Amino acid sequence: MPLDDYDLRQLRRALELAHEAIGRSDPNPRVGCVLADAQGRVIGEGATQRTGEAHAEVMALHAAQAAGASLDGGAAWVTLEPCSHHGRTPPCVDAMVAARLRRVVVGGIDPNPLVAGTGVQRLRDAGVMVDVADGELARQARELNIGFFSRMRRGVPWVRCKIAASLDGRTALDDGRSSWITGAEARRDGHAWRRRAGAVLTGSGTVLADDPRLDVRDVPTEVQPLRVVLDSHLRVSPRARVFDAPGTSLVYCTQPSDGAAADALRARGVDVVQVTGSGDRVELGAVLHDLAGRGINELHVEAGPTLNGALLQRDLVDEYLVYIAPKLIGAGKGMVEFPPLNDLAQAHALRFESLQSFGDDLRIVARRPGRADWLGS
Repeated sequence: MPLDDYDLRQLRRALELAHEAIGRSDPNPRVGCVLADAQGRVIGEGATQRTGEAHAEVMALHAAQAAGASLDGGAAWVTLEPCSHHGRTPPCVDAMVAARLRRVVVGGIDPNPLVAGTGVQRLRDAGVMVDVADGELARQARELNIGFFSRMRRGVPWVRCKIAASLDGRTALDDGRSSWITGAEARRDGHAWRRRAGAVLTGSGTVLADDPRLDVRDVPTEVQPLRVVLDSHLRVSPRARVFDAPGTSLVYCTQPSDGAAADALRARGVDVVQVTGSGDRVELGAVLHDLAGRGINELHVEAGPTLNGALLQRDLVDEYLVYIAPKLIGAGKGMVEFPPLNDLAQAHALRFESLQSFGDDLRIVARRPGRADWLGS
């Protein structure tokens, strides 16, 4: 049946709840749920908790039960199809059936092959009326989980490359100094995007030159993203700040990972993984597939122009997050390095998704055309 204004209002609230799971739920999707009793009164709300803890539907059911509300004949609005398999937690569909709900509205079908429509079918088999939403709210629910959809459908994370630059496209002075091109508001927004990511990736050159931390500090978060360094020859010192707590760190290399340099990193608590190399560099495709196997949904890249260019040349960047400061620097480091083009038709085309001001700076979000068309399917 078509969704009415009441359905859309509850689904919109469920989407607000799903946003609360950012920085908490990975590798699980960000999901929100609203419950109402048989008279249409909201009696419970919930969002996905940390991995291994309750999903949004169970959180909402617990809230309703704690309030002493009757669930018999009630309804639920959930932003993604309830899970139907036993993973770290029992299937949510079982809890919803046991609650004797009459109707469930879902924002979309879960792309996980272990679910993929079976949650909806099991609810219907139990006599629960199920409606699957479409339209803008359904698209927003998928967009919120773009990394989860990417990992499930493509086998790799959604790769987002963050760059801060001057108006003339410089990311640092000629001597490498770059603190700070953009202002505090733009940097705070950049930390909010870091919080979205399951992992933040950089190259050994950036670590050696800038000694960044790459953790989330300027906005609250429950879980720190994994910090990943591509260091083919294990040149980075174990004392580098990127390996500091809180959070965990991972280094990919091409040389055997059982030598003294690797042992020193492991003594620091760093995971060291040897992957195949392309020339003398880590094979980037192998890194992305390994990170997907580790449950990374969104990969946030903060690197120098060399690694940015290598990712671009392999067409591995899905989205660019570019902060432009109203400054002219002149000679300095660029955004991306790659060989000269023979023709303008060879330029790497992008599509602007949004433009927004943060203080004096401008944030541009741009995507490879067609890269996320599967969100609408």
